[in-house]
Amino acid sequence: MKKETFSINGEELVNKIKELIKEGNVRKVTITDKAGKELLSIPLLLGVAGVIIAPVLAGLGAMAVLIGECNIVVEREEDLPNNDSTIL
Repeated sequence: MKKETFSINGEELVNKIKELIKEGNVRKVTITDKAGKELLSIPLLLGVAGVIIAPVLAGLGAMAVLIGECNIVVEREEDLPNNDSTIL
């Protein structure tokens, strides 16, 4: 897994999460406050993210008003190297 961290304002939080979900290779999103305390961790499973994530996004919208500045830690699937050789 590859990790990336983004600093973001609470107002932009929901839009950034939606954008990350659309990318498709995100496996987990963790939201932390400025001090690094984990506020929310969202595992994203292929195929069910849209159904399960809707209520979470609604809660994030309310939470975003209170958060102010936060960090988003994103865990992604690493790209596998292309191997053109075929074993028969």
